[in-house]
Amino acid sequence: MELKLGVLALLEAKPDKAAELEEFLIGGKTLVELEPGTRTWYAFRLDETHFGIFDTFADEDARQAHLNGAVPAALGQEGPRLLAKDPELRTVDLLAVKHEGD
Repeated sequence: MELKLGVLALLEAKPDKAAELEEFLIGGKTLVELEPGTRTWYAFRLDETHFGIFDTFADEDARQAHLNGAVPAALGQEGPRLLAKDPELRTVDLLAVKHEGD
């Protein structure tokens, strides 16, 4: 199935909450594994307080299901405690994708 769409979320932790945000993101993988339409999901660290999430989808229905799913809901609940500011969320159209074995 061709991957056509993505979501990029950039997160800035409060200085004393970076370790907790990292653990939150690591734990998020368990929630995303229950989403059949989320084809890939990456949580990453940019520096001491900046993190991100990038996910990919085959269609808009799958992307919307993810955006209305467990990880964004949990982030909405925990965000005020962990984040220095609201997440920067961007939807993206994928232009080219290289898969393992391609």
